[in-house]
Amino acid sequence: MKKIETYIVDSFTDQPFKGNPAGVCLLNESLADSEMLSIAKELGFSETAFVSKLNGKNVFSIRFFSPVMEIPLCGHATLASSKVLFENNGENSLTFVNIQNLELPITLEDGFIKMEFPIYHTIPQESPIELLTALGIKKINNSEYNAETKILLLEITNAEILKNLTPDFDKLKKSHIEINGVLVTAISTKPEFDFESRYFWPWSGTNEDPVTGGTHTFLAKYWGVRLNKTKMNSFQCSERTGFMEVELLNEEKMTIRSKAQIVLKGELKI
Repeated sequence: MKKIETYIVDSFTDQPFKGNPAGVCLLNESLADSEMLSIAKELGFSETAFVSKLNGKNVFSIRFFSPVMEIPLCGHATLASSKVLFENNGENSLTFVNIQNLELPITLEDGFIKMEFPIYHTIPQESPIELLTALGIKKINNSEYNAETKILLLEITNAEILKNLTPDFDKLKKSHIEINGVLVTAISTKPEFDFESRYFWPWSGTNEDPVTGGTHTFLAKYWGVRLNKTKMNSFQCSERTGFMEVELLNEEKMTIRSKAQIVLKGELKI
């Protein structure tokens, strides 16, 4: 029997039961992909991270599984894993290496966790009318696509409309066959935030991801250009809500800064 130290962590929040919950499994021995997928299905979160030590000081492999498939890059599960390792090890810096051999430097600063991510770009792409209808959106400002994540970005005018969206997820899934998810975003009306978003992905995991760090790899650049800013505050207006600060460092790198709360520690037996 394998025993795996396992956590549930709420990411992009300073309160338990807010933000985005992720599973974190600390591995002392390797697991088959099928085992990691089964664990992700069992825990039932949008992503579960599997972390193992690599050669080198504070360098760790990290892999992410939704209940449906492996996800190459996941912001909230990276944040969750960082929270666990910082609390366990008493360190203030570490590096993750994902399945694409992408290095993700992480630091702990004044209670906030700062993660370095790549910047991705978007290109214009039309959205099927069936997709907009399934989302309940009558008008969009812009429609773009990010190739690395296979996510469609839709900008709408009103953040209140964004908050109140109630998609028909069965119709949404049938409306497009070549994307992993659709991100809807708008300028925020809240004085402490620059923009807001919600992320729907019935193709790849659960219907809605409560707070999504990975989408900000292209969302930060998208809004940075429009708002003429390099540092912005983002609010994800899902039911659980969550927040993060994003900063564009150069054309290739950015940081995401937020908090996380450990709500459960246990032992998984398989």
